[in-house]
Amino acid sequence: MPNSLRYTVGWLMLLVGVAVFLIRLNHPGPYAMPHQGNLLAAILSLAIGIILVLPLLGDNLATNLGRWLALAASPIVVFFALYAIFAELEETVSLRVNSTNGESIDLRLWVVDIDGAPWVTMDRPKAERHGLHSAKVELLRNGEFSCVLTTLIDDPNLVNNAHELRTKKYAVQRFAMVLGMFQETAGSGTVALKLDPCD
Repeated sequence: MPNSLRYTVGWLMLLVGVAVFLIRLNHPGPYAMPHQGNLLAAILSLAIGIILVLPLLGDNLATNLGRWLALAASPIVVFFALYAIFAELEETVSLRVNSTNGESIDLRLWVVDIDGAPWVTMDRPKAERHGLHSAKVELLRNGEFSCVLTTLIDDPNLVNNAHELRTKKYAVQRFAMVLGMFQETAGSGTVALKLDPCD
């Protein structure tokens, strides 16, 4: 493998992997650690970068095979890592919810405002998994936590309205629609959450 190729791709993967973590400093308030797919993309980016940049075990057959495999996987990994970065460029909020094992989880979501109330969308299984049908949770927005009551909305017209507003607001979603990652209308399994202030 040409050294120039592996060093170029390797350093790119390292920079992208680090950027997944750094981009979240763009938002005020407590740092929101990447998790699930975003965290996996960051770790894989860093791992591929290390494999390509560091002179592990010299230039034997096994090392070169590992480098070629890392190089082959890099376009897929960098795609998801870049998506994790771009998703944080515009306004992102966190819903702090309790997982099934009692730990707090921050769900990172895009948000729109309808009639003065923030709304978010997600797939129904995710909402049900976190007990968001009607729950009191913490919303982190603009660097400040506030208590909100969630109301799960499954009316297709209201969900599609929130989806369309999100499409207008977020350039990343519009770009993802061009790539086929999002549809023009919300999927049948998508629900909206209206977030009203706690009394």
